[in-house]
Amino acid sequence: MRKLLNSKTSCSIFAAAVLIACTSNSLAAGFALLEQSASQQGNAFAGGAAVANDASTVFYNPAGMTRLPTQVVGGLHLILPSAKFSGKATDLLGNPVTSGGNGSDAGQKGVVPNLYFSMPVTNDLFIGLGINVPFGLSTKYKSDWKGRYQAIKSDLLTININPAVAYKVNNRLSVGFGLSLQYMDVKLTQKIDQGSLCIPTLMAPPPAGAGLDPAAAAAACAAQGLTPQNSDARAKVTGDDWSGGWNTGLLLQPTNSTRIGLQYRSEVKQQARGKARFRNAAPLFTNNKVFVQTNAHAKVDMPQNASLSIYQDLSNRWSVMGDATWTGWSSFDQLRIEYDSFQPNTVIDESWDDTMRYAVGVDFRFNSAWTFRAGGAYEETPIPNARHRTARIPDENRKWASLGFGYQATPAIRLDVGYSHLFVDNPDLNSGTDTTGNIKGDYDANVDIVSAQIVWNI
Repeated sequence: MRKLLNSKTSCSIFAAAVLIACTSNSLAAGFALLEQSASQQGNAFAGGAAVANDASTVFYNPAGMTRLPTQVVGGLHLILPSAKFSGKATDLLGNPVTSGGNGSDAGQKGVVPNLYFSMPVTNDLFIGLGINVPFGLSTKYKSDWKGRYQAIKSDLLTININPAVAYKVNNRLSVGFGLSLQYMDVKLTQKIDQGSLCIPTLMAPPPAGAGLDPAAAAAACAAQGLTPQNSDARAKVTGDDWSGGWNTGLLLQPTNSTRIGLQYRSEVKQQARGKARFRNAAPLFTNNKVFVQTNAHAKVDMPQNASLSIYQDLSNRWSVMGDATWTGWSSFDQLRIEYDSFQPNTVIDESWDDTMRYAVGVDFRFNSAWTFRAGGAYEETPIPNARHRTARIPDENRKWASLGFGYQATPAIRLDVGYSHLFVDNPDLNSGTDTTGNIKGDYDANVDIVSAQIVWNI
């Protein structure tokens, strides 16, 4: 036993792998949040880069500011996800996790705010500012659920500050450019099965371990009060960062009734820095500088995306719009975690895919005050298969159904309201590591979104 307590190699390998499981998918991916405009919510965000009917175009296509007066837009979006797991889990020794249930509903409601401003400087030059939340995630399970060694709580928040400028080349063509200053904050928790980790640690041959057989290792662990699934520690990882990117767009109006928009938003390369903290860690590990507080950091790339959109007036009452959006999630091929402690750096394969989103929508202008909207969309998940899907992000392909309206209360004030229901293909997962065990099952998942905004023409 003295050999084990004087050796750090085996314990440190386990610690690194456990922290990877705690930080991998949520830190690097999150959910891209389209909810940046209540007016476009009613169209399922179809035609986003071509609509340009309020200052939220700062985000969707800055060139669209050339169509606007001085304007302020403030919006709130209530996101109500549901993700109910059904399945089974095993610990790292392959034994069923018998305690805890399915974790209740992991979906956590969230409120996404945004604020936009646009203003003409001259007849041809326009400036604007957007403050919004382009990525976000919140899932939470009961702390004793059967998948507690994979995930308990995951919170990811981003705040994007986006100044922009647009120039009207002529009556048919406008161009725009913006800069992004983006803040990211992440908080993640999970349990650590110290009782199961102890046994392979003691089985490792000297000098890393004591070289015991399984029965002897289990007895030695029990003598220290460490038994599988009954000696859990709690891990919490936090981190944040500021970084930058840019966006650009073109708005072409070939006829008075047709607009075509093209936009691109760059990657934002984050370097999340924070701490790993542990509670109830056993002396077997802490004496070897494992499961102790340490600084940690990881590179995180928020993906680039590009959209091609079209908006078409059919009459003075009816308009249709559509678009296709590509998101470059394949840049998230691996995650490298580096620790400022004895724990070794670790690399985990993610292998996410690029995705496409397709949307169509329609506007009906009932009269000068009321506009009614509808739309639908199909959105691909970047997660390639059940092996790469985790309890932190139980995402799958989604179909959108949206409705909304706009009410022009006064010549200067408009109210927009939108609602979307997302039909999520039932996500299945079969994932885990040699040090956290495995979780296998599927989810019953869906999302509801309610949005409202005020548009003020100054």
